[in-house]
Amino acid sequence: MNRQDLFLMSDAALRDVIDMIDHEQLSLAAPAEWSRKPDPTLRDILASHAFDEAWVPDVLAGRTAEEVGGRYEGDLLGDYPIASYDRINDTATHAVTRDLDFDKIVHLSYGDFSLGEYLEHISIYRAFQAWSIARFLGLDYSLPGPLVDGLWEIIGPQVDGFRAMGVFPPEIRVPEDADSQTRLLAKVGYWVP
Repeated sequence: MNRQDLFLMSDAALRDVIDMIDHEQLSLAAPAEWSRKPDPTLRDILASHAFDEAWVPDVLAGRTAEEVGGRYEGDLLGDYPIASYDRINDTATHAVTRDLDFDKIVHLSYGDFSLGEYLEHISIYRAFQAWSIARFLGLDYSLPGPLVDGLWEIIGPQVDGFRAMGVFPPEIRVPEDADSQTRLLAKVGYWVP
């Protein structure tokens, strides 16, 4: 699977889950490990995703943090958090649907990477956040099969490297006959029996 399609599927999965959140649920306490902010709420997590989405067009254009400045500081969600997120998401999606040079170097807060690697990183983050938020809220949700296959393709050969960087916790053992999503989630330490 190409990285553009992987991003678009991961991003759509996260948006699908976000669009299932009830406004009242935004005040729920979110898991502390999802945020650097102390005592985060689900709205804080949504704000973090909106911030991440807002940066996509600038990162793809090769802009640095210095060039962008404080454009995305403050409350991006306003009085209608889900609708605001969706508008920001539309802009990011549009930016990724253009012709992209996957070898172009882009500038991230944690270093310079190829545009292709950037798309891999943010695709992985979005996909597992979609699953995690859905599970946290008790939603009946599974990652789409083609997305699971694409994640296997990208993560499989790199999982040990990602784990060494602290991206994933230790692998969890599951029965051999577990479905593909469960095996993927277990491989990256997300699955909980």
